[in-house]
Amino acid sequence: MESKAFVKMMFQDFYRSCYPLNGSSILGMEKREFGFNLFEGWMLRHKSFKKKEELEVFLRDNVPLDAYFSCAYYENPEAEMDRKGWLGADLIFDIDADHIPTPCDKIHDRWSCAGCGFSGKGITPDRCPICNGEKFDISTWPCDVCLASAKAETLKLLDILMEDFGLSKKEIRVFFSGHRGYHIHIESEIFRDLDAITRKEIVDYMTCQGINVIPDLKRWKRSRSPSLFLGNYGWAKRIKNGMEKFILEAAEEDFKKIGLKRNFAKAIVQNREALLKNIKLGIFGGAHGIGFETLRKLAEYATKMQSVKIDTVVTTDVHRLIRLPETLHGKTGLRKVEFSTSEIDKFDPFKNAIAFKEGAVTVFVSDAPEFRLGDETYGPYKNQKATLPTAAALLLICKGKAEVIE
Repeated sequence: MESKAFVKMMFQDFYRSCYPLNGSSILGMEKREFGFNLFEGWMLRHKSFKKKEELEVFLRDNVPLDAYFSCAYYENPEAEMDRKGWLGADLIFDIDADHIPTPCDKIHDRWSCAGCGFSGKGITPDRCPICNGEKFDISTWPCDVCLASAKAETLKLLDILMEDFGLSKKEIRVFFSGHRGYHIHIESEIFRDLDAITRKEIVDYMTCQGINVIPDLKRWKRSRSPSLFLGNYGWAKRIKNGMEKFILEAAEEDFKKIGLKRNFAKAIVQNREALLKNIKLGIFGGAHGIGFETLRKLAEYATKMQSVKIDTVVTTDVHRLIRLPETLHGKTGLRKVEFSTSEIDKFDPFKNAIAFKEGAVTVFVSDAPEFRLGDETYGPYKNQKATLPTAAALLLICKGKAEVIE
Protein backbone atom coordinates (compact mmCIF):
# COMPACT_ATOMS: atom_id res chain seq x y z
CA MET A 1 0.00 0.00 0.00
CA GLU A 2 1.26 3.50 -0.83
CA SER A 3 2.31 5.41 2.29
CA LYS A 4 -0.02 8.37 1.62
CA ALA A 5 -2.95 5.99 1.17
CA PHE A 6 -2.03 4.26 4.43
CA VAL A 7 -1.96 7.56 6.33
CA LYS A 8 -5.30 8.59 4.84
CA MET A 9 -6.81 5.22 5.79
CA MET A 10 -5.65 5.64 9.40
CA PHE A 11 -6.88 9.24 9.57
CA GLN A 12 -10.23 8.14 8.16
CA ASP A 13 -10.47 5.41 10.80
CA PHE A 14 -9.79 8.02 13.50
CA TYR A 15 -12.44 10.46 12.29
CA ARG A 16 -15.00 7.67 11.88
CA SER A 17 -14.51 6.04 15.26
CA CYS A 18 -12.50 8.19 17.65
CA TYR A 19 -12.94 11.89 16.93
CA PRO A 20 -14.55 13.54 19.97
CA LEU A 21 -16.14 16.93 19.50
CA ASN A 22 -18.56 18.42 21.98
CA GLY A 23 -20.56 21.61 21.66
CA SER A 24 -18.27 23.64 23.94
CA SER A 25 -15.12 22.88 21.98
CA ILE A 26 -15.77 25.58 19.36
CA LEU A 27 -17.32 28.77 20.62
CA GLY A 28 -19.47 30.52 18.03
CA MET A 29 -18.78 27.81 15.47
CA GLU A 30 -21.40 29.03 13.00
CA LYS A 31 -19.53 32.36 12.72
CA ARG A 32 -16.10 30.90 12.02
CA GLU A 33 -14.38 29.97 8.79
CA PHE A 34 -13.01 26.42 8.48
CA GLY A 35 -10.16 25.33 6.24
CA PHE A 36 -8.70 21.95 5.35
CA ASN A 37 -5.45 20.70 3.82
CA LEU A 38 -6.52 17.71 1.75
CA PHE A 39 -4.50 14.61 0.88
CA GLU A 40 -4.96 15.55 -2.78
CA GLY A 41 -2.48 18.39 -2.24
CA TRP A 42 -4.67 21.49 -2.12
CA MET A 43 -6.41 23.56 0.54
CA LEU A 44 -10.16 23.97 0.88
CA ARG A 45 -11.17 27.23 2.58
CA HIS A 46 -14.24 29.37 3.31
CA LYS A 47 -16.27 26.50 4.75
CA SER A 48 -18.72 26.94 7.62
CA PHE A 49 -20.74 24.61 9.81
CA LYS A 50 -23.77 25.43 11.92
CA LYS A 51 -23.68 22.28 14.06
CA LYS A 52 -20.95 19.99 15.37
CA GLU A 53 -22.63 17.05 13.63
CA GLU A 54 -22.10 18.72 10.23
CA LEU A 55 -18.39 19.09 10.95
CA GLU A 56 -18.08 15.49 12.11
CA VAL A 57 -19.73 14.24 8.92
CA PHE A 58 -17.41 16.40 6.81
CA LEU A 59 -14.31 15.05 8.55
CA ARG A 60 -15.46 11.46 8.10
CA ASP A 61 -16.35 11.91 4.44
CA ASN A 62 -13.44 14.10 3.31
CA VAL A 63 -10.60 13.00 5.64
CA PRO A 64 -8.32 16.05 5.66
CA LEU A 65 -4.59 15.89 6.30
CA ASP A 66 -4.99 18.98 8.52
CA ALA A 67 -8.08 20.82 9.78
CA TYR A 68 -8.28 24.46 10.84
CA PHE A 69 -10.76 27.06 12.05
CA SER A 70 -10.50 30.83 12.20
CA CYS A 71 -9.71 32.81 15.30
CA ALA A 72 -12.09 35.38 13.76
CA TYR A 73 -15.87 35.57 13.84
CA TYR A 74 -17.65 36.64 10.64
CA GLU A 75 -21.11 37.62 9.44
CA ASN A 76 -20.62 35.44 6.35
CA PRO A 77 -17.82 32.89 6.95
CA GLU A 78 -18.19 31.31 3.50
CA ALA A 79 -17.72 34.58 1.59
CA GLU A 80 -14.41 35.85 0.18
CA MET A 81 -12.22 37.69 2.68
CA ASP A 82 -13.34 41.20 1.75
CA ARG A 83 -17.01 40.20 2.06
CA LYS A 84 -16.97 38.11 5.21
CA GLY A 85 -17.84 40.94 7.61
CA TRP A 86 -15.31 40.71 10.44
CA LEU A 87 -16.97 40.71 13.88
CA GLY A 88 -13.93 40.16 16.10
CA ALA A 89 -11.33 37.50 16.88
CA ASP A 90 -9.98 35.42 19.72
CA LEU A 91 -6.53 36.24 21.04
CA ILE A 92 -4.22 33.39 19.99
CA PHE A 93 -0.65 32.57 20.96
CA ASP A 94 1.48 29.99 19.19
CA ILE A 95 4.63 28.73 20.91
CA ASP A 96 6.69 26.49 18.65
CA ALA A 97 10.11 24.91 19.11
CA ASP A 98 10.94 26.21 15.62
CA HIS A 99 11.40 29.65 17.22
CA ILE A 100 13.33 28.51 20.29
CA PRO A 101 17.07 27.82 20.22
CA THR A 102 17.64 24.41 21.82
CA PRO A 103 20.67 22.12 22.12
CA CYS A 104 18.81 19.45 20.14
CA ASP A 105 17.95 21.50 17.03
CA LYS A 106 21.43 21.07 15.58
CA ILE A 107 21.01 17.31 15.92
CA HIS A 108 17.63 16.72 14.27
CA ASP A 109 16.63 19.94 12.44
CA ARG A 110 17.91 20.67 8.94
CA TRP A 111 17.26 23.31 6.29
CA SER A 112 18.32 23.90 2.72
CA CYS A 113 17.91 26.95 0.52
CA ALA A 114 15.35 26.37 -2.25
CA GLY A 115 17.34 28.71 -4.47
CA CYS A 116 20.99 27.64 -4.27
CA GLY A 117 20.79 24.42 -2.25
CA PHE A 118 23.02 25.63 0.59
CA SER A 119 22.09 23.74 3.75
CA GLY A 120 22.64 23.82 7.47
CA LYS A 121 21.42 22.52 10.83
CA GLY A 122 19.47 24.20 13.62
CA ILE A 123 17.05 27.12 13.38
CA THR A 124 16.30 28.21 9.81
CA PRO A 125 17.77 31.65 9.01
CA ASP A 126 15.60 34.48 7.70
CA ARG A 127 17.75 34.63 4.56
CA CYS A 128 20.20 32.29 2.91
CA PRO A 129 23.77 33.36 3.82
CA ILE A 130 24.90 32.50 0.28
CA CYS A 131 22.25 33.79 -2.13
CA ASN A 132 20.08 35.87 0.23
CA GLY A 133 17.03 33.77 -0.68
CA GLU A 134 14.06 33.55 1.67
CA LYS A 135 12.59 30.16 0.71
CA PHE A 136 13.81 27.00 2.42
CA ASP A 137 13.10 23.29 2.53
CA ILE A 138 12.88 22.50 6.23
CA SER A 139 13.04 19.20 8.11
CA THR A 140 12.29 19.32 11.84
CA TRP A 141 11.68 16.69 14.49
CA PRO A 142 9.74 16.74 17.79
CA CYS A 143 11.71 15.48 20.81
CA ASP A 144 11.52 15.68 24.60
CA VAL A 145 14.12 18.45 24.77
CA CYS A 146 12.51 20.88 22.31
CA LEU A 147 9.00 20.22 23.64
CA ALA A 148 10.23 20.84 27.19
CA SER A 149 11.60 24.18 25.96
CA ALA A 150 8.23 25.00 24.37
CA LYS A 151 6.46 24.07 27.61
CA ALA A 152 8.78 26.38 29.59
CA GLU A 153 7.86 29.26 27.28
CA THR A 154 4.18 28.38 27.67
CA LEU A 155 4.49 28.52 31.45
CA LYS A 156 6.03 32.00 31.19
CA LEU A 157 3.18 33.13 28.94
CA LEU A 158 0.52 31.74 31.27
CA ASP A 159 2.12 33.51 34.22
CA ILE A 160 2.04 36.86 32.41
CA LEU A 161 -1.56 36.35 31.28
CA MET A 162 -2.72 35.61 34.82
CA GLU A 163 -0.43 37.88 36.87
CA ASP A 164 -0.10 40.93 34.60
CA PHE A 165 -3.30 40.75 32.51
CA GLY A 166 -5.50 39.45 35.32
CA LEU A 167 -6.99 36.52 33.43
CA SER A 168 -8.35 33.56 35.36
CA LYS A 169 -7.51 29.94 34.56
CA LYS A 170 -11.05 29.47 33.25
CA GLU A 171 -10.51 32.15 30.61
CA ILE A 172 -7.43 30.46 29.14
CA ARG A 173 -7.50 27.37 26.91
CA VAL A 174 -4.22 25.49 26.53
CA PHE A 175 -3.51 22.97 23.75
CA PHE A 176 -0.63 20.81 22.61
CA SER A 177 -0.43 21.61 18.90
CA GLY A 178 0.18 18.03 17.78
CA HIS A 179 3.71 18.79 16.56
CA ARG A 180 6.36 20.87 18.33
CA GLY A 181 4.56 23.33 20.54
CA TYR A 182 1.52 24.72 22.29
CA HIS A 183 -1.44 26.97 21.44
CA ILE A 184 -3.09 29.36 23.88
CA HIS A 185 -6.65 30.48 23.03
CA ILE A 186 -8.25 33.47 24.80
CA GLU A 187 -11.93 33.62 23.85
CA SER A 188 -12.89 36.46 26.19
CA GLU A 189 -14.96 39.29 24.71
CA ILE A 190 -12.53 41.74 26.31
CA PHE A 191 -9.98 41.01 23.57
CA ARG A 192 -12.31 40.19 20.70
CA ASP A 193 -12.53 43.69 19.16
CA LEU A 194 -8.79 44.42 19.29
CA ASP A 195 -7.24 45.27 15.94
CA ALA A 196 -3.83 44.09 14.68
CA ILE A 197 -2.03 47.18 16.00
CA THR A 198 -3.35 46.71 19.52
CA ARG A 199 -2.49 43.02 19.42
CA LYS A 200 1.03 44.04 18.40
CA GLU A 201 1.21 45.98 21.68
CA ILE A 202 0.36 42.77 23.54
CA VAL A 203 3.04 40.92 21.56
CA ASP A 204 5.58 43.61 22.45
CA TYR A 205 4.72 43.23 26.12
CA MET A 206 5.11 39.45 26.02
CA THR A 207 8.46 39.72 24.23
CA CYS A 208 9.56 42.75 26.30
CA GLN A 209 10.08 44.99 23.28
CA GLY A 210 10.60 48.69 23.96
CA ILE A 211 10.66 48.30 27.74
CA ASN A 212 13.59 50.21 29.24
CA VAL A 213 14.31 49.44 32.90
CA ILE A 214 17.90 50.68 32.69
CA PRO A 215 18.39 54.41 33.40
CA ASP A 216 20.32 56.75 31.14
CA LEU A 217 24.09 56.52 31.74
CA LYS A 218 24.38 60.26 32.43
CA ARG A 219 21.59 60.12 35.01
CA TRP A 220 23.25 57.03 36.48
CA LYS A 221 26.57 58.87 36.88
CA ARG A 222 24.91 61.98 38.38
CA SER A 223 23.26 59.93 41.10
CA ARG A 224 24.91 60.06 44.52
CA SER A 225 24.17 56.38 44.97
CA PRO A 226 24.02 54.86 41.47
CA SER A 227 21.50 52.02 41.52
CA LEU A 228 18.55 50.61 39.72
CA PHE A 229 15.24 50.24 41.49
CA LEU A 230 13.26 47.22 40.35
CA GLY A 231 9.69 47.09 41.63
CA ASN A 232 7.39 44.22 42.50
CA TYR A 233 5.02 44.32 39.54
CA GLY A 234 5.11 43.90 35.78
CA TRP A 235 8.38 43.64 33.91
CA ALA A 236 10.35 45.32 36.69
CA LYS A 237 9.47 42.37 38.91
CA ARG A 238 10.18 39.84 36.18
CA ILE A 239 13.59 41.26 35.38
CA LYS A 240 14.44 41.43 39.06
CA ASN A 241 13.45 37.79 39.47
CA GLY A 242 15.45 36.85 36.39
CA MET A 243 18.57 38.59 37.67
CA GLU A 244 18.16 36.99 41.09
CA LYS A 245 17.80 33.51 39.59
CA PHE A 246 20.80 33.96 37.29
CA ILE A 247 23.09 35.34 40.01
CA LEU A 248 22.02 32.56 42.37
CA GLU A 249 22.64 29.71 39.93
CA ALA A 250 25.36 30.91 37.56
CA ALA A 251 29.01 29.94 37.73
CA GLU A 252 31.83 32.32 36.87
CA GLU A 253 31.94 30.98 33.30
CA ASP A 254 28.22 31.71 32.86
CA PHE A 255 28.77 35.38 33.65
CA LYS A 256 31.60 35.51 31.13
CA LYS A 257 29.31 34.02 28.46
CA ILE A 258 26.97 37.02 28.67
CA GLY A 259 29.87 39.39 28.06
CA LEU A 260 31.22 40.18 31.54
CA LYS A 261 34.97 40.36 32.00
CA ARG A 262 36.66 37.87 34.29
CA ASN A 263 37.23 40.35 37.16
CA PHE A 264 33.56 41.40 37.19
CA ALA A 265 32.40 37.78 36.98
CA LYS A 266 34.63 36.90 39.90
CA ALA A 267 33.38 39.88 41.92
CA ILE A 268 29.78 38.79 41.46
CA VAL A 269 30.54 35.22 42.54
CA GLN A 270 32.48 36.43 45.60
CA ASN A 271 29.71 38.83 46.64
CA ARG A 272 26.78 36.67 45.60
CA GLU A 273 24.96 36.72 48.98
CA ALA A 274 25.21 40.47 49.39
CA LEU A 275 24.01 41.07 45.85
CA LEU A 276 21.04 38.76 46.28
CA LYS A 277 20.11 40.55 49.50
CA ASN A 278 20.09 43.88 47.65
CA ILE A 279 17.99 42.42 44.84
CA LYS A 280 15.35 41.22 47.30
CA LEU A 281 15.13 44.81 48.53
CA GLY A 282 14.69 45.94 44.93
CA ILE A 283 17.99 47.81 44.77
CA PHE A 284 20.81 46.65 42.56
CA GLY A 285 24.07 48.22 41.45
CA GLY A 286 26.61 50.78 42.57
CA ALA A 287 28.40 48.37 44.91
CA HIS A 288 30.43 45.18 44.98
CA GLY A 289 32.11 46.02 41.67
CA ILE A 290 28.78 46.39 39.85
CA GLY A 291 28.81 49.38 37.51
CA PHE A 292 26.49 50.52 34.77
CA GLU A 293 27.75 48.19 32.03
CA THR A 294 27.67 45.14 34.30
CA LEU A 295 24.15 46.03 35.38
CA ARG A 296 23.07 46.55 31.80
CA LYS A 297 24.36 43.15 30.66
CA LEU A 298 22.78 41.35 33.61
CA ALA A 299 19.44 43.11 33.05
CA GLU A 300 19.50 42.45 29.31
CA TYR A 301 20.20 38.77 29.87
CA ALA A 302 17.45 38.53 32.50
CA THR A 303 15.04 40.25 30.11
CA LYS A 304 15.90 37.80 27.35
CA MET A 305 15.34 34.84 29.65
CA GLN A 306 12.05 36.18 31.05
CA SER A 307 10.53 37.26 27.72
CA VAL A 308 8.28 34.79 25.89
CA LYS A 309 9.26 33.34 22.52
CA ILE A 310 5.99 33.37 20.60
CA ASP A 311 5.16 33.37 16.90
CA THR A 312 4.37 37.08 16.73
CA VAL A 313 2.58 36.85 13.36
CA VAL A 314 -0.05 34.45 14.72
CA THR A 315 -1.11 36.77 17.55
CA THR A 316 -1.39 39.89 15.40
CA ASP A 317 -3.27 38.22 12.53
CA VAL A 318 -7.00 38.85 13.13
CA HIS A 319 -7.98 36.42 10.34
CA ARG A 320 -5.67 33.57 11.34
CA LEU A 321 -6.62 29.95 10.83
CA ILE A 322 -5.52 27.79 13.77
CA ARG A 323 -5.53 24.01 14.05
CA LEU A 324 -8.91 22.55 15.02
CA PRO A 325 -8.99 21.02 18.54
CA GLU A 326 -8.76 17.23 18.76
CA THR A 327 -7.87 16.83 15.07
CA LEU A 328 -4.78 15.03 13.80
CA HIS A 329 -1.59 16.83 12.83
CA GLY A 330 -0.52 15.92 9.30
CA LYS A 331 3.19 16.01 10.21
CA THR A 332 2.98 13.59 13.14
CA GLY A 333 -0.35 11.76 13.35
CA LEU A 334 -0.69 13.11 16.91
CA ARG A 335 -3.77 14.97 18.18
CA LYS A 336 -4.16 18.62 19.10
CA VAL A 337 -5.05 18.06 22.76
CA GLU A 338 -6.59 20.46 25.27
CA PHE A 339 -5.66 20.33 28.95
CA SER A 340 -6.15 22.67 31.90
CA THR A 341 -3.53 25.17 33.06
CA SER A 342 -3.15 23.19 36.28
CA GLU A 343 -2.24 20.04 34.30
CA ILE A 344 0.60 21.48 32.23
CA ASP A 345 3.42 20.27 34.48
CA LYS A 346 2.38 16.64 34.18
CA PHE A 347 1.18 16.79 30.57
CA ASP A 348 3.24 14.48 28.33
CA PRO A 349 2.61 15.11 24.61
CA PHE A 350 4.22 11.80 23.65
CA LYS A 351 1.68 9.98 25.81
CA ASN A 352 -1.41 12.16 26.02
CA ALA A 353 -1.59 13.05 22.30
CA ILE A 354 -1.30 9.52 20.86
CA ALA A 355 -4.32 8.80 18.65
CA PHE A 356 -3.53 5.21 17.60
CA LYS A 357 -2.84 2.75 20.40
CA GLU A 358 -3.36 -0.57 18.66
CA GLY A 359 -1.76 -2.47 15.80
CA ALA A 360 1.70 -2.61 14.24
CA VAL A 361 3.11 -1.63 10.85
CA THR A 362 6.25 -2.67 8.99
CA VAL A 363 8.08 0.25 7.41
CA PHE A 364 11.36 0.96 5.70
CA VAL A 365 13.04 3.86 7.49
CA SER A 366 15.48 5.98 5.49
CA ASP A 367 16.87 8.08 8.32
CA ALA A 368 15.37 8.87 11.72
CA PRO A 369 16.76 9.93 15.11
CA GLU A 370 15.99 8.17 18.36
CA PHE A 371 12.51 9.10 19.59
CA ARG A 372 10.03 8.27 22.32
CA LEU A 373 6.30 7.50 22.15
CA GLY A 374 4.53 6.43 25.30
CA ASP A 375 6.96 4.55 27.51
CA GLU A 376 8.97 3.10 24.63
CA THR A 377 12.01 4.48 22.81
CA TYR A 378 12.65 3.71 19.13
CA GLY A 379 15.57 4.18 16.76
CA PRO A 380 17.80 5.60 15.61
CA TYR A 381 17.21 4.09 12.16
CA LYS A 382 19.22 4.28 8.95
CA ASN A 383 18.07 2.53 5.76
CA GLN A 384 16.46 -0.39 7.57
CA LYS A 385 13.20 -2.26 7.99
CA ALA A 386 11.30 -2.00 11.28
CA THR A 387 7.99 -3.28 12.61
CA LEU A 388 6.57 -0.59 14.88
CA PRO A 389 3.36 0.29 16.72
CA THR A 390 0.98 2.19 14.45
CA ALA A 391 1.55 5.56 16.18
CA ALA A 392 5.35 5.29 15.84
CA ALA A 393 5.13 4.19 12.20
CA LEU A 394 2.72 7.04 11.39
CA LEU A 395 5.06 9.58 12.96
CA LEU A 396 7.93 8.40 10.76
CA ILE A 397 5.78 8.31 7.62
CA CYS A 398 4.23 11.73 8.24
CA LYS A 399 7.69 13.22 8.81
CA GLY A 400 8.89 11.76 5.52
CA LYS A 401 11.32 9.38 7.20
CA ALA A 402 9.71 6.06 6.28
CA GLU A 403 7.59 4.21 3.73
CA VAL A 404 5.07 1.45 4.31
CA ILE A 405 6.20 -2.00 3.19
CA GLU A 406 3.40 -3.86 1.43
